[in-house]
Amino acid sequence: MKFLHAADLHIDSPLRGLSAYEGAPEEDLRLATRRALENLVRLAIELPVDAVLLAGDVYDGDWKDYQTGLYFSGQMARLGRAGIPVYMVSGNHDAQNRTMRSLRLPGNVRVFATHRPETVRDEKAGLAVHGQGFAEWDLTDNLAAGYPQRDGGLFNVGLLHTGLDAAHSEHKLYAPCSVADLEARGYDYWALGHIHTRQIVREEPWIVYPGNIQGRHARETGPKGCTVVTVDGDLQVESVEHHDLDTARWERLDVDVTGRDDIDQVLSLVAQRFQKISEERLTAVRVTLTGATSAHTALWRDRERILNELRAAAGHHPNLWLEKLKVRTSSEDGGDSGAGASGILTDLRRTLSVLGTDPDGLMAKLSGHPLIGRIPPEIKGPEGIASTDPAWIGSLADDAYQLVESLLQEAR
Repeated sequence: MKFLHAADLHIDSPLRGLSAYEGAPEEDLRLATRRALENLVRLAIELPVDAVLLAGDVYDGDWKDYQTGLYFSGQMARLGRAGIPVYMVSGNHDAQNRTMRSLRLPGNVRVFATHRPETVRDEKAGLAVHGQGFAEWDLTDNLAAGYPQRDGGLFNVGLLHTGLDAAHSEHKLYAPCSVADLEARGYDYWALGHIHTRQIVREEPWIVYPGNIQGRHARETGPKGCTVVTVDGDLQVESVEHHDLDTARWERLDVDVTGRDDIDQVLSLVAQRFQKISEERLTAVRVTLTGATSAHTALWRDRERILNELRAAAGHHPNLWLEKLKVRTSSEDGGDSGAGASGILTDLRRTLSVLGTDPDGLMAKLSGHPLIGRIPPEIKGPEGIASTDPAWIGSLADDAYQLVESLLQEAR
């Protein structure tokens, strides 16, 4: 028996702000979640699998119209024609979708209830799937605690959209539960969703996040896809394999420019690194320059020109697009900008360090600032920039420090 486990499809997830980037492959990125789903369906049919399990967040919130739902329904119908059943639970984003409740899906799709756990048995395949979806988007109940005990004589799968526990603090804890809660059900495999990074939490029993099927921005890097599980005749897991589905990939490229004396040398080094990036699919890359270099001040002063020259270099590769350039270099003299400037930088670094470790205090100081009111709602929303995330604030603090340092050096 073989089944495919996927989650967090986020079909037609909006890619905000791409129009601001010159030469951005907007159409390719906009359609990437659909193309990834098509790859999923193709893989399921070609293998073939006995079932497809979708662990929540098929959709990305409410729709402007029915087109997203009709597209998903059409893809599920392809699986139906191949005789493949689909078992799915709703996640927090699905619960935000008001119109999906009136959309009739093909007969091969079983959507689990939201008010209580259900069990679906496929005696022929030897499979029992237990699941419960989200009735509301901000669900904080421990759904796993209410799941039934295992069915004897079948391979038992728990299908659940959950933040699991505090180990995944970068994600809000929807339907939180512990590994012990999952183990207590006695299942053979837990097909989880919500965490967008592939992770095998445990192997006895198998507790797996497949990650999302398509990266949507620069914080979702690397290969994205699904997990295919093969079970032998004794109902033991034979293999758990990841399969790439993404048609566009986000990557971070850190380039150490230590010892490079001028901008041309830096540009040449980055261009060489571009050649090592796979061209099998569209790749959106974010470049970060690091290291000590005498070109530090020039890199900051001429960032716009450097960005455009690197975009031109990326354009020599058919499937490569430079999304953003970040400068994290330092001067070779250790940032000595004069005695007075050194004191300013020391004070600035101390202040920024404190703010980075106290995001709540920082936001309290900024709450009344007029610029805060100008931030678009989608950026301040739960899936936008994490304004209280110390890592994000620390990144902004580094930008501020580097900018002031380069300006002081230039003014010497």
